[in-house]
Amino acid sequence: MDVLSDVIAAMRTGRPHSSRSVRYAPWGVRFPASKGAGFHVVLQGSAWLLTDDAAPRRLGPGDVVFLAHGYGHGLADDPATPLREFTVRPDGTWPPVPDPGRSHGRPANLLLCGAYQLSRARAHPLLADLPDVIHLPARVGEYASVRAVVDLLGAELANPGCGSDAIVPALLDTLLVYLLRTWWLRERADDPTGWAGALGDPAVTAALQAIHRDPAHPWTVEGLGAEAGLSRAAFARRFTALTGQPPLAYLTWWRMTTAGRLLREDDAPLRSVAERSGYTSEFAFAKAFKREYGMAPGQYRSRA
Repeated sequence: MDVLSDVIAAMRTGRPHSSRSVRYAPWGVRFPASKGAGFHVVLQGSAWLLTDDAAPRRLGPGDVVFLAHGYGHGLADDPATPLREFTVRPDGTWPPVPDPGRSHGRPANLLLCGAYQLSRARAHPLLADLPDVIHLPARVGEYASVRAVVDLLGAELANPGCGSDAIVPALLDTLLVYLLRTWWLRERADDPTGWAGALGDPAVTAALQAIHRDPAHPWTVEGLGAEAGLSRAAFARRFTALTGQPPLAYLTWWRMTTAGRLLREDDAPLRSVAERSGYTSEFAFAKAFKREYGMAPGQYRSRA
């Protein structure tokens, strides 16, 4: 997998979900804080995004907002409208949206909202770099990939048919990748530092791809530098400056993240998990794992 796809797969804990709803003014909904991430798209009309630490943000037709860190927030037709609590089911899915009834001449708002279930236990720094709110305003000719997926998702939710249960999660996963890619491309142009800069740097990206392609390989700084086409010292400086940690520190962190996912999702023997995580010794793997997670691999698996 490429780096971004790998990161999303490692953090995902369940199926994404979404809904398409019509609301007539006055309306207001408060979404509780969650471990995941969520998005809202205004398909028709307008809305206001309400957060605790910023001024109300007006959303126009076609605007997309992505809330990367799962903070509680509100969505309403007007900042002064009282908010009704939105209750998520115990399994993390959303309840059916009630029929709003007739408009009686009131302004209609058509919304597309969704959420992703993610684990924050080992949040990848690539996602930790994201701002609380990513706002992609509707502009002619911009964010074409995001718009295309939103159109497909809205159409599928409006008229579900055979295969919708497979199509909708796939479209939601696709939308998440496009939202993140769009933000990083925009952020990289404004400020080419951090992980946005790392993913835009050919040398660092080559090394990251090598690590994610084969984390079990006995990588050295010199070997990763060769993948990047740089000397050992030049590569180490550039990698550390952009990602915030030395190459081998990131390699170890990713190996442990990979091991945790394997223990949660796979029933392979611990020796196999150790080898796939880059450890030839099961004892060395168990020691490193306990240092990272605070418990033995077997205990972690039984609790997962």
